[in-house]
Amino acid sequence: QVQLVESGGGLVQAGGSLRLSCAASGSILRLNAMGWYRQAPGKQRELVAANTSGGSTNYADSVKGRFTISRDNAKNTVYLQMNSLKPEDTAVYYCNAGVVLLPPHVGYVEVWGQGTLVTVSA
Repeated sequence: QVQLVESGGGLVQAGGSLRLSCAASGSILRLNAMGWYRQAPGKQRELVAANTSGGSTNYADSVKGRFTISRDNAKNTVYLQMNSLKPEDTAVYYCNAGVVLLPPHVGYVEVWGQGTLVTVSA
């Protein structure tokens, strides 16, 4: 019904930048909140940043001032600009979206992307 495709991960040196993108496609009537989570080896998945359909945002304390989430509603795409990257930012980053389905589908679903690996070397 709905797919999220992430891109933009890779290997970067500490202090560098990366921009992640997540494009949603399928039976979408409306996207509600969209966000980015990450999971480092041996750790639980955690929220990195989220953006509501109304434009409000929230960030994990560990990324405040370094990461910026934004979205292009016309393209059903959410971005994560990551600056001043640190080795502890190394993780698989997952996109998440709350989707109101387009008829004839009915209802609301939460969808996850497949993940994109970000590796920050010291």
